[in-house]
Amino acid sequence: MTVEMQRVVFFVSDGTGITAETLGASLLTQFEGISFKKVTLPFINTPDKARVSADYINHVADTASARPIIFSTTVNDEVRGVLRGTRALFLDLFDAFITPIESELGVKSTHATGRAHSMADINRYHARIDAMNFAMEHDDGQSVRDLERADVVLIAPSRCGKTPTTLYLALQHAVFATNFPLTEEDLEQPRLPKTLQGYERKLFGLTSDPERLSQVRSERRPGSKYAGLAQCSYELRQAEQLYRRLKIPHLNSANMSIEEIAAMVMEEKGLRH
Repeated sequence: MTVEMQRVVFFVSDGTGITAETLGASLLTQFEGISFKKVTLPFINTPDKARVSADYINHVADTASARPIIFSTTVNDEVRGVLRGTRALFLDLFDAFITPIESELGVKSTHATGRAHSMADINRYHARIDAMNFAMEHDDGQSVRDLERADVVLIAPSRCGKTPTTLYLALQHAVFATNFPLTEEDLEQPRLPKTLQGYERKLFGLTSDPERLSQVRSERRPGSKYAGLAQCSYELRQAEQLYRRLKIPHLNSANMSIEEIAAMVMEEKGLRH
């Protein structure tokens, strides 16, 4: 029996740490058979904070079976110098790209901290908040007010991933997305629910695997008809028939992340900003 190797990974940033986490975690997905214990250290924006972090990282290096890995998106040279001196593999994500970009553009970067997830682009920030408010107001068909403003309307039987996808589209991409549940009564009809008629071009359908949907529903209502495999199979079958009959683009979300679902929706609907 093989024992899975574990490595401690630090995401260090002078801001929220989101960029370091996203880039670092994406790279780590390419390595199988290793368990990564991930630690985020945000707002490391002074040499003093860097030294405290370095002491912690060195302690881990001394007690762990293998040296830690640091993914850093800090831009302060002194802070980076402290982190680079730790007993860890130091990977400077900004340095890997900023230097060649400076050379190509013939312009020095500002080295300003926290730009990636700040309010530097105030219009973009407000657009995301507006989209989020729209998604929350219209979640699960609670409201049909200003539905014509929607960039996309996700439709699916309950628990196929509609709500988290619409919220992600809004917060991450400022897409005005909403969703509408297809109930058993809706699925028994040969046509769309009346509320959705006239919005066919905005629709995108989600399905799932019966076993997966039954598992997800059982977490909410265990032992119910709603969570039964037969009910899930029926609803998914009816939904797919509806999508095909009305030529509504759709995908199976069972083994897809929210990010993957959102990317497919945006690609299909031409919502790349």
